[in-house]
Amino acid sequence: MSDHLKRLNAPDSWHIAKKTNTFITKTSAGPHNANALPVAVWLRDRMGFARTMKEVKQILAQKDLIINGKPCRDPKMGIGIFDVIAFPKIQKYYRIQRDDHGRHASVEISPEEAKIRLSKIRNKTIISGGRVQLNLRFGANIIADNTYKPEDTVVLSLEPETRFKIIDHFPFAKGNMAMIIGGRHSGKVARIVEIVKTSGSVPNKVILEDEATKSRFDTILPYIYMVGREKPAITNQGGEQ
Repeated sequence: MSDHLKRLNAPDSWHIAKKTNTFITKTSAGPHNANALPVAVWLRDRMGFARTMKEVKQILAQKDLIINGKPCRDPKMGIGIFDVIAFPKIQKYYRIQRDDHGRHASVEISPEEAKIRLSKIRNKTIISGGRVQLNLRFGANIIADNTYKPEDTVVLSLEPETRFKIIDHFPFAKGNMAMIIGGRHSGKVARIVEIVKTSGSVPNKVILEDEATKSRFDTILPYIYMVGREKPAITNQGGEQ
């Protein structure tokens, strides 16, 4: 299987130039979905930390790039929503979010913010010994108690000694804060005011209120990502476009 795909066929969420070179690095199987942005593309085409694939591989070989608390060695590894990317040697830290066009945006964050990662619970399963396993949206699985529910967000530590330990929890519930990660309201952060259950295979509808304007809008459940209770736990501005 080819390691590349045509730029013209690259997902719009990558937000890259389509009419320069013919081919671009393809995402390898792993975290996130097919829209995940390859590390090499992020470093070279989006952020300008490297000019060539040779420079990308040099950065990774030196373990200069840390993703979600662990050095990245694979230039084709996919990165996606709420991944935390760190360059400790140059004190640069970023969180991947969505802009208002549904594209990947790199929001620069503080070293303190880079010590945690928010993750939506996709579902949970019971494994051997009756233990509860949370299956997270970005591909990780962690053992926890039965407090947490699908659609909730858990806040994970990225510190080496406590990596992926749950340190906070934002339930999917009326009154809490959510970020919209798809659709026409992509990138907005607002408070949930109502959850409307629908029948059949149609996703539940969620009605939210913008805290600044007090205007209301709705979206579907798959586009909801919980980010706080009384106020958002993340920065939602300053992303590169």
